[in-house]
Amino acid sequence: MLLIGLLAAIAQRARADECSCEGPQMKSKIRKRWHLIGSMLGLTLLAAVDQWAWAAGPQTRGPERIEHIVIIYMENRSFDNLYGHFPGANGLQDASKTATQTDAQGQVYATFPPVMSDRAKPPEPDKRFPANLPNAPFLIDRYVPIHEKHADDLVRSYYRQQQQIHGGKMDRFVAVSGSGLTMGYHDSSQTALYRYAERYTLADDFFHAAFGGSLLNHFWLICACTPRFDNAPPAIRAVLDENGNLVKDGAVTPDGRVVFTVFTVNAPHPATVKDANLLMPPETMPTIGDRLTEKGISWAWYSSGWNDALAGNADPLFQFPHQPFAYFKQYADGTEAKREHLKDEADLIKAIESNSLPAVVFYKPIGPKTQHPGYADVESGDQHVANIISKIERSPLWSSTVIVVTYDENGGFWDHVPPPVVDRWGPGLRVPTLIISPFARRGFVDHTFYDTTSILKMIETRYGLAPLGERDAHANDLLNSLDLYGPAH
Repeated sequence: MLLIGLLAAIAQRARADECSCEGPQMKSKIRKRWHLIGSMLGLTLLAAVDQWAWAAGPQTRGPERIEHIVIIYMENRSFDNLYGHFPGANGLQDASKTATQTDAQGQVYATFPPVMSDRAKPPEPDKRFPANLPNAPFLIDRYVPIHEKHADDLVRSYYRQQQQIHGGKMDRFVAVSGSGLTMGYHDSSQTALYRYAERYTLADDFFHAAFGGSLLNHFWLICACTPRFDNAPPAIRAVLDENGNLVKDGAVTPDGRVVFTVFTVNAPHPATVKDANLLMPPETMPTIGDRLTEKGISWAWYSSGWNDALAGNADPLFQFPHQPFAYFKQYADGTEAKREHLKDEADLIKAIESNSLPAVVFYKPIGPKTQHPGYADVESGDQHVANIISKIERSPLWSSTVIVVTYDENGGFWDHVPPPVVDRWGPGLRVPTLIISPFARRGFVDHTFYDTTSILKMIETRYGLAPLGERDAHANDLLNSLDLYGPAH
């Protein structure tokens, strides 16, 4: 109102000046002067109105602007392992308090045990690494560049990861794995995903939801739950002493909760598993897929190599335990839900190219493209995922899409930040997480506490879904990384 009154006053003053002056040339100059001033103030008024409209529009702005959420689930990297030197992040420069490693008796290592190679049978020390690495984080690239593989000789089971964390001291990673590799990190500053992190948002306080390995964290990604196998055979059960200390590691806890690799009774599972008693019965807990279906919201889990695995021709590096929906009764063999929602990577590419992507997408690359140590290098997975993101960026989908790139677990790699104590299951360690979107805050490092269930919370917030458990009910929902009320970038 103030600007409108000012413009009216300008018009009145201009008329008065024109009447009081003499000569046509002088009148013309005064008219031009006041016309210019009025135009400038008019533009200011329009800009103010525009900003007011953005600020006053929560009813038509906010999470509902997001039409597609795409989660890309990578493998086995801690935050410090890939982004330890990212500017503005809580990285290796802050690691002095938890970097020194001790053995099982609490003695400080003089030098680390050797990094092993799996190229020789039996395994022997990898000659690319020094035999006497000092007790400190070290740059892997000095010995093995990011386009080459090294062995995967690190431990990350449910119980043993808790031993590594050692009550928050973070000093038993070498002792538990028996390898100095756990303290290695990469210079990923020349990778495509690093450049996306520079352009958009990198979360540096994001933890994988559950202690331990891939299968358990894939479950937590879709159901915020730990699977049950109540009648699991003794051969795959862990044994604890009367004080709760680990006597024998196993995939199933003494009370029947699955915390490491067990294959589903459904397809696909490896043909090499001949004893049906070792296969996990179908789970029945609700999943995020069920919540979305109940609301009529489209979704799919896309996986590289899925069609071949279903046909019995699985790629040797297709990871059966990384297909969590296949473990559930709702998506059992022969169900329409399985056919509709569990798809191949080729279907993902078609959906992007045809502008028909579901509202919620989970994407799992095949083994060599996941950055998983041992069977994958860093560079190949980086380029593969960047190509997928680029396809979305170049499509009409981009203007309403949020892409989250995260990792299932730390892969046994050390990270200097002790995880908070939340419940029996975790969370585990920090993992890299990128939020890439036209809505993402640019060049931003998000220090908000998140875990894997924060992804579920974002989906639930966007679509008004009931939480699946206590963890996602109380999780932060990633929206701090987005600006959903201003103009998209």
